[in-house]
Amino acid sequence: MAIERVAVLGAGTMGYALALVHALGGCHVTLYDHAPEILARAPSLIQTALATLQEAGTESAVSAKAAVERIAYADTLAAAVEAADLVVEAVIEDPEIKRAVFAQVDAHAPAAAILASNTSYLDVFPLIPNARQSRATVAHWYTPPYIVDLVDLAPGPDTDRQVITELRTLYAGFGKVPVVFDTLVPGYVANRLQAALNLECLRMIEEGWATPETIDLSIQHGLVHRLAVLGHMRKMDFTGLVMVRNGIAGRSYQPPENTGETPVLDRLIAAGRSGVRAGAGFFDYGDAPVETLFHERDLKLLRLKALFADLKEEDR
Repeated sequence: MAIERVAVLGAGTMGYALALVHALGGCHVTLYDHAPEILARAPSLIQTALATLQEAGTESAVSAKAAVERIAYADTLAAAVEAADLVVEAVIEDPEIKRAVFAQVDAHAPAAAILASNTSYLDVFPLIPNARQSRATVAHWYTPPYIVDLVDLAPGPDTDRQVITELRTLYAGFGKVPVVFDTLVPGYVANRLQAALNLECLRMIEEGWATPETIDLSIQHGLVHRLAVLGHMRKMDFTGLVMVRNGIAGRSYQPPENTGETPVLDRLIAAGRSGVRAGAGFFDYGDAPVETLFHERDLKLLRLKALFADLKEEDR
């Protein structure tokens, strides 16, 4: 089945960006959000993202204009999904909200439509009506998805494997990097590694062993270069597996227990330091508009992505 018409449900942080990704890939996209104010904000966010891509030279004015023309906006979920080949669910990580959305999709989308959830951790398959199970999957993206290429594809227990093949082909055709799992792995690979890193970083701050500054310096100047070039498993090969084994056998490192409590984050959030949108988190961002901060981040990511592409080309 050719995937040409895509409905994206949810126009928040990931939703508008996923609409853009699919439009840049050549699909006709209909974007919907139950909150009119969030949907109304999406066109300007899409234009801002496209302006950044043009500034970096990865999209032309012509391709940007064509992508915008392929995106429509729906007032109702039914109108968004009624002709969709692919329905991308990108709503809040609340099981009951997702269950309600999937029920509406079941009522209004074509029987042959693929239902792809962008969930980060939830097992969404019990929330999806039985009639849709064979055409349902997880397609999990990372922000900002118009720059970060990884896509996690994970089937449910009754998913037709052809669905995974179709999505892998579609997203590879976009220039993305789909990683296919045989079954749903909570957190996939990247999110599981990020979760472990989060716990360790917060433990080091709480114990007074390191500051946010020293943690970031250690990651940027100690880990990132090698991981970008080698990945982690190949980095172990270069280190030597005997040395890796000896390090584990020495038991000098014990991972922190996940108690579900985060005193470091609790203190910051209570102080109003919840991240860049609040002007401060672990670091202060002054009066810089959040749009400027994200724009600068995206340009740096695009420059790094171009350099990384050159390295991969040398490997070939």
